[in-house]
Amino acid sequence: MTGRFRGLPLRSRLALLTAAAVAVAVAIVAGVSWVVLKEQLEEQRDTTLTNVSPTKETVLELLRTCGTGQHPFPSPYTVQIITTTGAVCTSAGKSPVTVGPEDLRVVRDGEPVLHDARAKDGREMRVATSASDGVPGVYAVTIAQPTGDIDKPLNKLALVLALTAGVGVFGAGAAGLAIARTGLRPVDRLTDAVEHIARTEDLAVRIPVDGEDEIARLSRSFNSMTASLALSRDRQQQLIADAGHELRTPLTSLRTNIDLLVRSEETGRAIPPEDRKELLASVKAQMTELAVLIGDLQELSRPEAGPGSGPVPVIALHEAVHRAVERARLRGSGLTFSVRLDPWFVRAEPAALERAVVNLLDNAVKFSPPGGAVEVALSGGELTVRDHGPGVPAEELPHVFDRFWRSPTARSLPGSGLGLSIVARTVQQAGGQVVLRPAEGGGTVASVRLPGAATAPPPL
Repeated sequence: MTGRFRGLPLRSRLALLTAAAVAVAVAIVAGVSWVVLKEQLEEQRDTTLTNVSPTKETVLELLRTCGTGQHPFPSPYTVQIITTTGAVCTSAGKSPVTVGPEDLRVVRDGEPVLHDARAKDGREMRVATSASDGVPGVYAVTIAQPTGDIDKPLNKLALVLALTAGVGVFGAGAAGLAIARTGLRPVDRLTDAVEHIARTEDLAVRIPVDGEDEIARLSRSFNSMTASLALSRDRQQQLIADAGHELRTPLTSLRTNIDLLVRSEETGRAIPPEDRKELLASVKAQMTELAVLIGDLQELSRPEAGPGSGPVPVIALHEAVHRAVERARLRGSGLTFSVRLDPWFVRAEPAALERAVVNLLDNAVKFSPPGGAVEVALSGGELTVRDHGPGVPAEELPHVFDRFWRSPTARSLPGSGLGLSIVARTVQQAGGQVVLRPAEGGGTVASVRLPGAATAPPPL
């Protein structure tokens, strides 16, 4: 049953739940009303029967006319006289009521009783028996009324309540279905949009947002999600296109050089030793450039650490910078490195942060003139790397952190154009900022600010 219910459409389930809730509420109200009214009518009937007490003259007249068929007085009740022997004298035109032991005790003891009994004609009766006024210990007077006088209106009331409840439940179901259709119309639009995106992969679809309710919030969240997906897809396509463009040049050069070497072997025409040496050096350089480019692409494609990836470790930035400087010295032979590092501890991925610092230093080494100097300083959470090269023109500064962007003056130099993009990505993930600016006296200063402290914080 539960499985069938869950298999129904949401609007049908809402309509059924609404109808069921109304049905339960109506049933409770109707049942309570019927019980309360029944108790009140029965109490009123018992009070009336108890208070009805024939006078002495009426009792004597009833005894005198007993069996003659005469009516000593008109009454809607059945009036019955009971003697100590159990003899009964009933008012004319009324069916005698069966005398019970409790009625006989009234004759003897005089204590009134109220109970149910059955008349000779089979009707259920409500009976009030009390001692006769003026004839104590000799007679008892019974006043009886058919219980059907109350049951009939109660039955009619129950029928009316049942019909009203049925109409109410049906109306509630119809209203619930209408409300569900109206309330779920925005969900239908959202479903249509999702199905459209699944069919066409069109992430430009947007859902109109009206109001500030939960559906509006869901629509806004969906629009934000599709916008983010569209932006991510555009970036992915741009990355693939740029990567393909950057790979084409070294691959073309590599293929050309290898073709020359293969043709020399196939034709038997030897390449001069100097030319062969240059070809092999070029092949090696192109292979190195490809390896660097692939490594940079892998670094950019690495997913960011999410909330469930565990705590970010605390690392000593000054130590990571010192290791990066030692690696840069090997690549910048002939350059002078001026290093001043104050202790600074940050939360970041150790390998990624050290790679970012290495990229900054490689950039400074690449653009430094022979015999030049590279100044590295870390103070108060700010890392600066300065070179004394030609500098970056002001109009090119906004593009230096774009993927695959390379200055026209640097296109002849080795590199993938991804180094500074990796730096910016890593620093942003660590909650910091990175900027490049012209240095006084020439050259460029790369500045990285990372939140942290001069002493190691306690582990998470």
